[in-house]
Amino acid sequence: MDQQALVTSAAGDDPADGLRAVRALRDLAERLETLQVERARRLGWSWQEIAAALGVSRQAVHKKHNRRI
Repeated sequence: MDQQALVTSAAGDDPADGLRAVRALRDLAERLETLQVERARRLGWSWQEIAAALGVSRQAVHKKHNRRI
């Protein structure tokens, strides 16, 4: 589903389409977060710096991403 279709579905009247679009956007956001956390770690960012940028605790971001990196 392309971006415009996601936006149209998410804002549309059909809850089934809207919820599928929400899930697709959530999945995309998760993939982008992982990509950027990995990039930040490779560039030497601390877990605290990443957490601050994401607006979460250091422990939360470390727990979520440490095993992937």
